[in-house]
Amino acid sequence: MHTFNRNPGAAKVRRRNLSRHEQPAPFPMDRPALYFDHAATTPLRPEALDAMRPHLGGVFGNPSSAHRWGRQARAALDEARAECARAVGAEPAEIAFVRGGTEADNMAVLGRAAVAVAAGERPRAIATTIEHPAVREACDEVAARGGESVQVEVDRAGELDKDALADALARGACVLSVMWVNNEIGTVLPVERVASRARAAGVVVHSDAVQAVGKVPVDFGRAGLDLASMTAHKIGGPRGVGLLYRRRGVELAPLLFGGGQERRLRPGTEDVAGAVGLAKALTLAVAEQAAEAERLAAERDRLQAAIVDALPGTRVFGEEGERAPHLLNLGFPELDAATLVMAFDLAGVAVSGGSACASGSTTTSPVLRALYG
Repeated sequence: MHTFNRNPGAAKVRRRNLSRHEQPAPFPMDRPALYFDHAATTPLRPEALDAMRPHLGGVFGNPSSAHRWGRQARAALDEARAECARAVGAEPAEIAFVRGGTEADNMAVLGRAAVAVAAGERPRAIATTIEHPAVREACDEVAARGGESVQVEVDRAGELDKDALADALARGACVLSVMWVNNEIGTVLPVERVASRARAAGVVVHSDAVQAVGKVPVDFGRAGLDLASMTAHKIGGPRGVGLLYRRRGVELAPLLFGGGQERRLRPGTEDVAGAVGLAKALTLAVAEQAAEAERLAAERDRLQAAIVDALPGTRVFGEEGERAPHLLNLGFPELDAATLVMAFDLAGVAVSGGSACASGSTTTSPVLRALYG
């Protein structure tokens, strides 16, 4: 939830400002509570936990070991990879297990920049103005290392500025990153159309699909993407594991060194239990997507209508274009977002004041600033 310009006619709300170090009394967990922050993280699905259990104890081998214990772990890892590939429209060889969405985004942007540098070129990274910080700051890092970061504006309906995109692509780039669903306001971007234009210009295209998987139909191969990121904990899987899709034939340099795991993209012993949990949660999320989208959209619209009716002056962000069903972003006059989040928490309701990756920030969301000024 976010604030916007003050409305002199809005009702005053009596509140006490909490210092940043002051902690509220713990909410009794046996009291009824509402968790409205699934865009930040979701509870682990029982099915995912059940799938993981054998790999948290008995199946303990290193997947790189040649003995039977290692082969048992490798078989589970390979099956998890195949399951994930089927769910997102990819081949198993195109799936790399990683630490999560942030790592996958960094691997896509900085890995492509490293390919350009190795070829003797100055890297240029293109991204929209409403990307997740993992993409936005990775592009900033490209510039800090002597490359160039180019931002393409997006309107409130999720459409990219056509002239700016055409100009950016015409000048060449090591990567174009365009998110599938915005993580704050839920706007769905035209990934397939943008990917088509990028590939026609010979530019590798990446999409942060963290908030898209399980919420809107997703098929990385059909969308024409070269690279894509997603994470398990947004869809009922375990925290700390995600995947990077890399289309066959796309060059990508690793960010880490010291092993040949994950086709040398992500060295280190794989988290077999995490991969298995991700595969189970992803398979279920994709299978349930259509029904869940219908249910979530109805719940979101009902909640939105009730709040807007009860609190005149409430502003709804993200309504101008296609919107993913699970996100509702509201602004309230005269209310500070951080104070409001704390008040909800004291009442046993979990909400967020913006991107979970910007937790603690008191500045206006870059996404809202880019779209609404």
